[in-house]
Amino acid sequence: MSTDEKHRSGWLPPRWFIRAAWWLHRRLYAAGGARFLRRPRDGRAGMLRLTTVGRRTGQERSVIVSYVPDGTGYATLAMNGWAEPAPAWWLNLQAHPEARVETVEGGVHQVRTREAVGAERDRLWVLLTAVDDGWGDLNDYAARRSHPTPVVVLEPTEPA
Repeated sequence: MSTDEKHRSGWLPPRWFIRAAWWLHRRLYAAGGARFLRRPRDGRAGMLRLTTVGRRTGQERSVIVSYVPDGTGYATLAMNGWAEPAPAWWLNLQAHPEARVETVEGGVHQVRTREAVGAERDRLWVLLTAVDDGWGDLNDYAARRSHPTPVVVLEPTEPA
């Protein structure tokens, strides 16, 4: 199957590959910091480091997520490699909506998070699906899930 056919058919890499990629990116970040994050560019999402407070432990937890800029804030999808359960970072944000983000261009700052709904969600979904990072059709992947994929808004609470 060619790369184009895989993207059109909604092919997903195996779960072990997705988890290995996440593990590798976290190790690269630990070794080199923000230089391993990326800026958003035309047709390409950026990557940011999101630090949440664990809903059960109260300890800080960090994850790297892709995002698109939206005004002074950011928008991302609460997905778990397109697996059915919600990612732990999203569950943490639902319990404690205050978080910290680090981006290449903006440095580290505090954000307040929430789920986009209605017309705002529709507008952000269009922005997110317009990004082509080689993962294929987000609409196709989302249709495989039993529930809508949350669109998460991260709004700065302090100037960057």
